[in-house]
Amino acid sequence: MTASAKVNLALEVLGKRPDGYHELATVMQTVDLADRLVLEDADELALTTSSSQIPVDKENIALRAALALRDAAKVERGVKIRLVKRIPVAAGLGGGSSNAAAVLLGLNRLWNLRWTGARLAEIAETLGMDVPFFLAGGVALGTGRGERLTRLSGMPLALVLVNPGTPLSTAAVYGRVTPAMYSGGGKAEMMAAALGARRRSKVAASLYNGLEAAAAGVSPEVTRIRAALMAAGALGALMSGSGPTVFGIARSFEQARQIRARLARASWGCWAVRSVSGPAIRIRAA
Repeated sequence: MTASAKVNLALEVLGKRPDGYHELATVMQTVDLADRLVLEDADELALTTSSSQIPVDKENIALRAALALRDAAKVERGVKIRLVKRIPVAAGLGGGSSNAAAVLLGLNRLWNLRWTGARLAEIAETLGMDVPFFLAGGVALGTGRGERLTRLSGMPLALVLVNPGTPLSTAAVYGRVTPAMYSGGGKAEMMAAALGARRRSKVAASLYNGLEAAAAGVSPEVTRIRAALMAAGALGALMSGSGPTVFGIARSFEQARQIRARLARASWGCWAVRSVSGPAIRIRAA
């Protein structure tokens, strides 16, 4: 299976919820940078990974997804999960959430559960706010904590992703959010309209992330990368999610590749990618 990353084309923090989380309005778009997962029948639940940065115990969201589904389905089966990472860790690209969604979908098939997408989404919501989005992918408006999804009309986009190589804690970023950073939801609506109009320049002009100022206080590289993307010719640039990855909108995939070549350096990871309109998780039988 492959599990795609995502970028947040718009992300607004609307306020603090009674449960301690923040109310969001965000437009999420999957891209073709993807991890690879292999699921094999086993007696126990186990996970191995190509990345030393990722835990392989119950701290790992993909393994927690397998445990949650096994408990909910009341089955007595195991699985060996092999995870090959390409999406950087703690980067604002949703790699862990995408992995968790892939495990839910893959085990639904491997264990022959035949659960509906809505039923899997109930499990997904308990794992993390982005996991329900990755069960389908494409482009969607997320509200609530991001789990209430409205599918949107998208358009082909070429992007450059730049990651400084230093993970950034989501909790640390949200901990720096102040009421002055709150907004009313109109910026996410503007992005949805720009995508519907299929105008790349309008999409670039509508980019917005209410977490960017909070993240830049923890990771100054965010500001430097954004400036570098604009200087290299991007139509617009924005931090994705809670960072620290920053993406730029290019006029074409060829220009995205040119920008990537200009920005590639030892300390930054750079990828030229395309938006994905189809499923975020692609399952291939062994």
